[in-house]
Amino acid sequence: MGEFTDAVHAHLRDALAARAPDREWTTEWYVRRTPVDVAGVPDADAAPLALVEVEMRRADPANNPVKLARHVDGGAVDRPVVLVQLFSDYYALEDDAHSSKRENAEFVGTLAADAVDGFDYRAVDLSVAPPVRGDDPPEGWREGVERAADRVTDAL
Repeated sequence: MGEFTDAVHAHLRDALAARAPDREWTTEWYVRRTPVDVAGVPDADAAPLALVEVEMRRADPANNPVKLARHVDGGAVDRPVVLVQLFSDYYALEDDAHSSKRENAEFVGTLAADAVDGFDYRAVDLSVAPPVRGDDPPEGWREGVERAADRVTDAL
């Protein structure tokens, strides 16, 4: 799934660059030693830094908002941060609910946003079912990424 995930990150970066050209969008951007899937560094000093974590099949997605909020709280970033966490269909249940892994991540992200000055958190759907090892990427994944880019832009 590594190649597919890399393709999703690259397509998301390009889609966000088209929607929000006032930011420099890049993949694998670092906050200290922590890589972030996609980041949008704004032109203006006062604008928030946009960090996007794409959760395809992560066992512990709650770790991402925790470590990024900890870095913001510790002064690793010199401007406000908006973390947008995208959740693939892997975290969706059949009854339109979300898995406890996603619910835990959203809970922790919301707590961090309430507790840490300069840290904001948003959870967004990524309507893409990640392929199982060896399977082809799902049809329509690019369109799912495009819709997610719209939601990320709205969240910013």
